[in-house]
Amino acid sequence: MENISEHLLNSREVAELLDMSPDTVNEYARKQILPAFKTGRQWRFRRKDITSFTEQVGNKTAA
Repeated sequence: MENISEHLLNSREVAELLDMSPDTVNEYARKQILPAFKTGRQWRFRRKDITSFTEQVGNKTAA
């Protein structure tokens, strides 16, 4: 079985992928714009959810 922690990203990692600040990533998580969940006080993101999000945003801006 694969280690699930390999697929989880923190706000800073997501910010680098999406070219935005970690504060903006956290705000999007709070507003449920980005799919995320909290582990303690920190947001965690599944890599596949972020990939899907970027594809959806790319499709909307291309239309």
